Amino acid sequence: MKKTALHPEHVRLQAKLVEFAGYEMPIQYTSIKEEHHAVRQKAGVFDVSHMGELHVYGKEATEFLDHVYTNNIQSMTAKQIVYGFLCMESGGVVDDLLIYKVNDQSYLLVVNAANKDKDFEWLNKQNTFDAAVVDASDDYSEVALQGPQAEAVLQTRIQADLSALRPFTFDYFDVEGEEFLISRTGYTGEDGFEIYGDHKPVRRLFAGLIERDGVTPCGLGARDTLRFEAALPLYGHEISEEITPIEAGYGFAVDFKKPSFKGREALLAQKEGGLTRRMVGLELEGKGIPREGYPVEKDGETIGHITSGYLSPTLGRPIALALIQRPFTKRKTEVSVRIRRRTVPATVRNKKFLSHRKTN
Repeated sequence: MKKTALHPEHVRLQAKLVEFAGYEMPIQYTSIKEEHHAVRQKAGVFDVSHMGELHVYGKEATEFLDHVYTNNIQSMTAKQIVYGFLCMESGGVVDDLLIYKVNDQSYLLVVNAANKDKDFEWLNKQNTFDAAVVDASDDYSEVALQGPQAEAVLQTRIQADLSALRPFTFDYFDVEGEEFLISRTGYTGEDGFEIYGDHKPVRRLFAGLIERDGVTPCGLGARDTLRFEAALPLYGHEISEEITPIEAGYGFAVDFKKPSFKGREALLAQKEGGLTRRMVGLELEGKGIPREGYPVEKDGETIGHITSGYLSPTLGRPIALALIQRPFTKRKTEVSVRIRRRTVPATVRNKKFLSHRKTN
């Protein structure tokens, strides 16, 4: 298995290590619940160096990305970040990703670790433009500092005013003599930053945030429970080659004002012609934890399945995201979730489990 540059820190902190996307990564240091609450209430730091970074550059870099990306690249300004999808002609998702605009001829694409090689190959197959795609993943280490105290913690290390960095923008900052690319983005539903740099400086920053600033180190377990509560998609669960952004409810990242992009016709047909299934939130009324893949039923008939589910650490009750057939997607519809040999009553609700919270 591959190891990130921060791997010695995980060993030092006695993290529980697991395989993920070909890397040996920490799933937890103490407990998922403790790390989850630290991010919701204070601040936590994650090693996300396994993520993929692809550079796209050239005279027609903007036109190329606008052709393959569901969101609008032409309207981006320098140092802006946009979330969207690479889609097949069928509307199925190759990957969801963030695109960072450096300038009109240079972009940074941050892609899912498990999809990096697939994305790189797919982009090159689509590339008939005067643009190049370069896999720069090995050049970066990355940490995510997330939580309501994230800004205050990071500000002690930076002379520039971090409050001026707006959500979904980035800039280059000197952090105690080292340059980092810092974006105001995250995958937790909380305010925070994703910090990119050379391997040794990022490792020192990660250790310093924990040792000097008292930030809680967090693993992949809490990363998943946090993104789930914020209804942020996980590839292979809420979105996939078989589940489109429209079905999953992420149409805000699909710009139909663009005259063309890969998958536009299929996605527009879904939007205008109506969906046969849709992603919803579920709240269980009885005991049991809804897990990915569990069937959702109505009057004994299977109408869909759980895509992600947990006993929510923040809300203290079992909730889930589920892809189910219409007309059973209306709020307050009573359904049931089959958990092994029994069924547990559940009610359809919106996906905004944390609607009262500030999200970035």
